[in-house]
Amino acid sequence: MTFETVIGLEVHAQLRTQSKLFCGCGTEFGHLPNTQTCPVCLGLPGSLPVINKRAVEMAIRTGLALNCSIRTTNVFARKHYFYPDLPKGYQISQYEEPICEHGWIDLNVNGESKRVRICRAHLEEDAGKNIHANEGGQSYVDLNRTGTPLLEIVTDPDMRSADEVVAYLKSLRDALVYLDVCDGNMEEGNLRCEPNISLRPVGSETFGTKVELKNINSFKNVKDAVEYEIKRQTKVLTEGGKIHQETRLWNIDLGQTAVMRSKEEAHDYRYFPDPDLLPLSIPEEWIEELRGTLQELPQARQQRFIQEHGLPEYDAGVLTSSRALADYFESCVQRFAEPKLVSNFIMGELLRELNQAGMAVESSPVSPDRLVELLQMVHNGTISLKAAKEIFPELYAGEKSATQLVEEKGLQQVSDEGALEHMIQEVVDKNPAQVEQYRSGKDAVLGFFVGQVMKTSKGKANPQKVNELLKRALSS
Repeated sequence: MTFETVIGLEVHAQLRTQSKLFCGCGTEFGHLPNTQTCPVCLGLPGSLPVINKRAVEMAIRTGLALNCSIRTTNVFARKHYFYPDLPKGYQISQYEEPICEHGWIDLNVNGESKRVRICRAHLEEDAGKNIHANEGGQSYVDLNRTGTPLLEIVTDPDMRSADEVVAYLKSLRDALVYLDVCDGNMEEGNLRCEPNISLRPVGSETFGTKVELKNINSFKNVKDAVEYEIKRQTKVLTEGGKIHQETRLWNIDLGQTAVMRSKEEAHDYRYFPDPDLLPLSIPEEWIEELRGTLQELPQARQQRFIQEHGLPEYDAGVLTSSRALADYFESCVQRFAEPKLVSNFIMGELLRELNQAGMAVESSPVSPDRLVELLQMVHNGTISLKAAKEIFPELYAGEKSATQLVEEKGLQQVSDEGALEHMIQEVVDKNPAQVEQYRSGKDAVLGFFVGQVMKTSKGKANPQKVNELLKRALSS
């Protein structure tokens, strides 16, 4: 029997607020365990939650960017389960009335268009973190993360492959980072995804039993985990077995999933409205005001780069992969209207240096002004592109300008026609046989003459000018 894969995705995005969802404790990553807590996030008796307006604003902006409708009235609920990292014994979340509903993201996967529907996006507080020691069998609980605001974004079961899952996740992450609502760092846990995977016979409309995957912290691991789980479920069903509804962990070292626990149903959590929090009323005027603040999102910016700057789709995709990189590119193009030359240099030279240094483009020591100065020298023939690439590491590492480096190293090209004509005549006079070959129709011989002129000029002749003047001299 042939099976069809059905995948839905739950993504928990940690919002970039300075304080937690219901208290004033900080949310910065990396502090000593249990140093960012208070009676509210510890769930001590008598403490009462107060909603973080900034988190609500970020949720609304995200929902609008993802084509969702925004509920003007939404309700917080208590989601009950018992685990050491949940000090209250329940998590404040949203259930029946989430803040965002019925959106979508359009993707391009392997050359085909794909729309993934977003069922809902709701606010909730994060739990703490259990830490299991490798030796001694001891476990610890760090509650610093408890109460950190999350936006859980849930898709409909619209994806059919690991490639579609990764494409959706990358597109969502880029949008969240562009909106400045989430850092998007999977390794630090501020973007966490949980695929729900099931299989059904091809042609069937009935969903199979779903399995949820956890503990996935990179795009590569998402792809590997989903592909493994598809193969595992296919093998079980092909051999006549049954899939159990459960949560499985992805083991990176073994490259396989393992059972964590049986999967709960909604009724197991005993949801009910939180009596400490009134229904949240959101004015339509506020929603429209926030709609007006939305930035141009990655997909729209990529298409604009293609149409406005004439860039290939690949270039536009790389340059819009982060808002800061796209801003850097546009800042350069505003100063120097040669988009393709700028694009090539950013993607090749600048990103290589940044990646080697482990730096983001926001911290680049080469400002758009300094890069444009170098590229203008290439464009007007002062130096060759090869020379520009040779001195770029020094431009990146030091404070000297491109002009200073070119002058110190004597890299200026010879573009003066009189000087070049003199060199060309000298080469032509020394090679009469090759001149006859060229004039008899062997155009490839032109490369020989270019090489000889470049040798005579010690590599400083402007190649474009040399080609132009050589053709004139050899044709006369």
